[in-house]
Amino acid sequence: MIDTSLLLNDVEFANAMLEKNELSNADLVFSLRNLLRMKYYPVAVKFFYSEDELSEFKKHASYKVGAHAFTFCHYLAASRQRGDILLGTVKELGCSNAKFVWGWKEFDESEVKSHLKYAKDMAQAERFVKTKKRLPGGLLAFATAPLHRTPFKPDVIHGMSDVLQAYHLGNDWCAAMDIHPFEMTMTMNSSACHGVASVYLTDKPNITPMCSGSYTAGKTEQGEINWIWPGGQLGPTVRWMLERTVRDKGTSFPRTGETYPGFNMCKLCPFLVWMKPREEKG
Repeated sequence: MIDTSLLLNDVEFANAMLEKNELSNADLVFSLRNLLRMKYYPVAVKFFYSEDELSEFKKHASYKVGAHAFTFCHYLAASRQRGDILLGTVKELGCSNAKFVWGWKEFDESEVKSHLKYAKDMAQAERFVKTKKRLPGGLLAFATAPLHRTPFKPDVIHGMSDVLQAYHLGNDWCAAMDIHPFEMTMTMNSSACHGVASVYLTDKPNITPMCSGSYTAGKTEQGEINWIWPGGQLGPTVRWMLERTVRDKGTSFPRTGETYPGFNMCKLCPFLVWMKPREEKG
């Protein structure tokens, strides 16, 4: 029997979750939905470098492949919004920028030209392209899956939210991992494909805006922002969020102790006050 009253009481919900020795992937997803009001599934991303791992995935996972070559942002959108478990190879990846940062395409003039609209000239565009991190060679395939249904241990977790939700998550990562400041990195394009590659290589999370490609192909018409976490660091982040929810009686940072993370009713305004009615004297 599901106790919906408990689920809607932030402190009781957080205490119930903290009784678990380890939070499952479903626990992480539900906590983000319930406390930070996130509306999309976080997406688990896996890079296959082992033939044995890839064979095991194909043998046991219920997955889909693209009918055509799609961008990585399309894969993320399908897993994020519909809950699809997807597998892609170089043949099913339709974005040349993603192929470059994932080591499936060599540096060439066409890659520079695709950045020219962002740069002053070809020389600057070439220099900027060469600053991007790239996955090591030998990548066989990649997979995306909604985090709560993932059949693999994620290398990286890609999420999408509004800016304030990502701000809460970044703050909670700092406290959970005892690291400050939270360093954000933006590239001119490749925000999703380079974003997951960079987090995979550095083992550090990132919060970064959409690039023009992820805005259009990735279905991000509502001003969302990317948050990208190493696979093993979302658990500690969410656990601390639950702990401080118990401590502060709510999740919100803009108004400590409020249940709604986006609470923004004129902080400290002396006019916005509600109180219990005074008892009328006989």
